[in-house]
Amino acid sequence: MEETPSLLYKLKPLSDRLPSVKRPEGHVHFRTKMMWVIVVLVIYFIMTNVYLYGLDQEKSLDLFAQYRTIMAGASGSLLQLGIGPIVTASIIMQLFVGAKIIKLDLGKREDKACYQSVLKLLVIVMIIFEAIPQVFGYLVPSSGAEDLLGSGGAKLLLIAQLFIGSYIIFMMDEVVSKWGIGSGISLFIAAGVAQALFTGALNWNPVDIAADMSISNPPAGTIPRALYYVFTLSPEEMSSYGYESIFLGSPNPMIALVGTLVIFVIVAYLESTRIELPLSHGNARGARGRYPIKLMYASNIPVILMSALLAIVSMVALLLYNSHIPFIGNNSSIGYFEDGSTYAAGGIAWYLSAPQGLTSWLMPILDPLGYGNGHSAIQNLAHMMVYLSVMIMGSIMFAKFWVETTNLGPEAVAKQIQKSGMQMPGFRRDPRVLKRVLERYIPTITIMSGALVGALAAGADMIGTTGNASGTGVLLTVGIIIHLYEAIGREQMMEMNPVMRGFFGGE
Repeated sequence: MEETPSLLYKLKPLSDRLPSVKRPEGHVHFRTKMMWVIVVLVIYFIMTNVYLYGLDQEKSLDLFAQYRTIMAGASGSLLQLGIGPIVTASIIMQLFVGAKIIKLDLGKREDKACYQSVLKLLVIVMIIFEAIPQVFGYLVPSSGAEDLLGSGGAKLLLIAQLFIGSYIIFMMDEVVSKWGIGSGISLFIAAGVAQALFTGALNWNPVDIAADMSISNPPAGTIPRALYYVFTLSPEEMSSYGYESIFLGSPNPMIALVGTLVIFVIVAYLESTRIELPLSHGNARGARGRYPIKLMYASNIPVILMSALLAIVSMVALLLYNSHIPFIGNNSSIGYFEDGSTYAAGGIAWYLSAPQGLTSWLMPILDPLGYGNGHSAIQNLAHMMVYLSVMIMGSIMFAKFWVETTNLGPEAVAKQIQKSGMQMPGFRRDPRVLKRVLERYIPTITIMSGALVGALAAGADMIGTTGNASGTGVLLTVGIIIHLYEAIGREQMMEMNPVMRGFFGGE
């Protein structure tokens, strides 16, 4: 039973040779941390605008189009793969550790170092695993690159660029985690979603940029389109089709903007809901504090992992649909895709895919002639129920794994509190006693938080989101911004009072 960890330790010397970001030896000043966050964010936006050399943009197909904001990348750029390989590698490692297939105790320094080291190697494997199918299936080299390097050489050039871009974003995530504040992955997601929301709400350019602006080609942004219709159409025309176009017309309908704002408010409220356990310092009389257990205890990580898993399912279904493998190749029951689309139109992949607002499921039920999508009312309802159930159950599963593998469980928290010198008033200073108290709250809160984030993300997808940011993207962005604000507050507190570094895990 001890063979698996010994195998990982055999891989560690190899993975340790990979380029990595060195952890700071001492305390990093708050201003230095903020500087690194800003620098990494600027580099990220630059990379999303550096397009792949030798790629034919018009003929290529974005395999992750519907998950683009969550993947924190940009189609056709160096960040075509986004954070996909990093998240996928994390999913695999967490599943193996959580299921005890890999026996590592992440509370031990050497086991955690082995985990992080092997994760780097797995990220490289996942970059190659995700890059090769895209380049050989959906990313088409330009004629100029093929003339210069040949077909095989042009594709290898694209793979090399995807590898470099993906590994750079992995390194930038390490920079933020070790030298900055918060998580680099979360920062990239928030930046991409914020950009999509801003342009989706305020873009004044017409839907078809090549054509002049008109009633049939209005501004693409939600607010500019509403203003354009109000000042252009007559009251009769507004009553006839104007209001319907404003509230339901794609892209960026008004109902999606309203839904996005509602999700913002709900998530902000839930993030502030918490249980606070009283603490007192064992050696300093009068020194008291509280340990907060948030309702959203598992944070937004479970829904990131779940969305990444569904993105992989969609990718595999698309690859199979375009393959000639016996039984499963080109099998519409697994997933049916229309030409030029990466969004499943039928099959199992369709039931597991995220809806794209009310016009993709509710309106086809209410008005099948005007909004029909080729599926019956029962099928559309089943699609919603399956997607909602999968998101909730999957998020609960990943929430439990995440809490146990990141030292957020009752035992790890009890040790952390005792190590800081704090204890619960009225209880013996024993981590086992504190663990039993925490076991009354943390497991239940973990399940509730996983179910909530899964339901909120799925609900936002059902209503629709501005800029096609996806429900998961909006949910993550709100949580990320709130957590970043709280992390900045903690960093400032530790900067002013070095004694607090021990309690918060600082150096």
